[in-house]
Amino acid sequence: MSRFRSVVLLLISLLLTCGSAHAEKRVALVIGNSAYKSVPRLTNPTNDAGLIGGMLKRAGFDAVDVKQDLSAADMRKALREFGGKTRDADVAVIYYAGHGIEVDGSNYLVPTDAMLETDTDVYDEAFPLDRLLVAIEPAKQLRLVILDACRDNPFAKTMKRTVASRSIGRGLAKVEPTSPNTMVAFAAKAGSTASDGDSRNSPFAAALADHLPKPGLDLRKAFGFVRDDVLKSTGYKQEPYVYGSLGGDDVPLVAVKPVATGPQANPDAEIRRDYELALQLGTREIWNVFLARYPSGFYTELAKGQLNRIAAEETRTVAAEKARAAEEEKARLAHERAQKAELEKAAAAAKAAEEARIAAEKARALEQAKAEAAEQKRKAAEAAAAKSLAEKEAADKAKAELAAKQAAEKQAAEHAAKQSAEKAAADRQVAPEPENQKVAALSPTPSSSLSGADLAKSVQLELRRVGCLTSSADGEWTATSQRSLTQFNKYAGTKFDVKLASLDALDALKAKQGRVCPLVCDRGFRADGDKCVKITCRAGYRVNEDNECEKIEEKKPVATREDSRQRDDERKKTESAPAKTQATGQIYCNSAGCRPVRQGCRLEAWGNRTAGATSGGGTSVIENCN
Repeated sequence: MSRFRSVVLLLISLLLTCGSAHAEKRVALVIGNSAYKSVPRLTNPTNDAGLIGGMLKRAGFDAVDVKQDLSAADMRKALREFGGKTRDADVAVIYYAGHGIEVDGSNYLVPTDAMLETDTDVYDEAFPLDRLLVAIEPAKQLRLVILDACRDNPFAKTMKRTVASRSIGRGLAKVEPTSPNTMVAFAAKAGSTASDGDSRNSPFAAALADHLPKPGLDLRKAFGFVRDDVLKSTGYKQEPYVYGSLGGDDVPLVAVKPVATGPQANPDAEIRRDYELALQLGTREIWNVFLARYPSGFYTELAKGQLNRIAAEETRTVAAEKARAAEEEKARLAHERAQKAELEKAAAAAKAAEEARIAAEKARALEQAKAEAAEQKRKAAEAAAAKSLAEKEAADKAKAELAAKQAAEKQAAEHAAKQSAEKAAADRQVAPEPENQKVAALSPTPSSSLSGADLAKSVQLELRRVGCLTSSADGEWTATSQRSLTQFNKYAGTKFDVKLASLDALDALKAKQGRVCPLVCDRGFRADGDKCVKITCRAGYRVNEDNECEKIEEKKPVATREDSRQRDDERKKTESAPAKTQATGQIYCNSAGCRPVRQGCRLEAWGNRTAGATSGGGTSVIENCN
């Protein structure tokens, strides 16, 4: 392990000293009550319970019990069972979403079958918050209760008061846990109500699912982020609140996962792993160690960007502190009735400090954006490298499968030839031929299981594929097929017998990957793969004799009677003169490329000596310069 990685791992271990040496056992109970029988149904609690339960499961909790729409008996049973699970647990969490009520300064959670006709019914039909604290009390390291139960209480409108002095508050009452390492989080602080929001989940539940599972994030800071998100989403009308206290060490709900070290296929795997370790700490000291270890490279530039971001943040902090100090100095001078000049001087200093703070804020935001862009670039480069490796492996696999298929076909052909030879030898032993007898073999017997018609059709299909045959593959070995095989012999450099279709010719055709016989196009057309496409020129241009687009010259002669007479005489002379040989404008294509037909030459189809070729991409055509 490199010296850099040792330093990083040492720092991480010092940050995680609050955790135990062995794996912690974490358990959670999630309750969502929506289907109340005596009051209108709540929309979000069951959805919020599903969201939080899924978040805790993904965070690696050992046991997460998600309960929905619990009656009083079901709620009592759930708390009793969960209390048994917390006896050997290190972390215990209870999340409740539904109706809650505060009576005489005590908070109660309301099950779905509660009637609450009078204010004293709450003692029999609801569950006090202290019952939840008793259930999580055995946990050794952390006890957490999250209440999303600060909604408007519909029972208060119909509940009869037995004692006029008994108070029924709005929202929930403030609590002070007596057990150490115990926290109680409210969706809204004491005496205020929470909003369900307009989406599937309440703003409080959505913020919890976003911040609590972040590895290594202290719970106090996580709930601070939750508070900020809820304030923004509710227009600063709802402020979550946390009661209780923890020790000086960070207490994350999800610990930082150890970094896996193993052999990597990527040559930059080691520096990438060190970069990700440094990114977890994100301090100036660790980035300086990283740059000293890796003075150049892609990740070095990323590390410099992170250092710039940290420097911008430090500059912003210093500027903000100076601005604050300037404001304090200004207030002090004003309080002491300082001279006008001193007040103006302090105001100028405060203004300058504020401008410096704003500039530092902009610089920090710019560096933050640069760092994020660099991080995105790094991830994109790694994804591209992985994609390239996958494509190469797929190509190698396809190549190996093709080679195996060709080897199997060749082996099958050899096996068939061997069987045929053995059969012929056996026939000769049974009926020996006379010495003077002569046998004429009109055509060789196929050495494979293909019939003569099937073999001919297979060869014809391959001739069409390599561009040497235009007619259909019908299995009849006619003069057209023979001319096509002759064309193949000419351009492929082979010498197969064209009078019949053979297995050797079929194997040679299959070995060719692209076109063999050239493609010839008429004037005004150009070769595009295996087709002739028409050449289209833009407005004001036309196709010339070399099959290129040239500009049309605009002529605006002044018409006179003498010019018309001279033009008529020249036209008559031209029409009476014998026709001159002109360029055909045809294009000749073969395996080396395409070019115009040479002067004095012409194109002829094989066999019928017909000049020219069709624009649809004729094949068996040669250039005759005799």
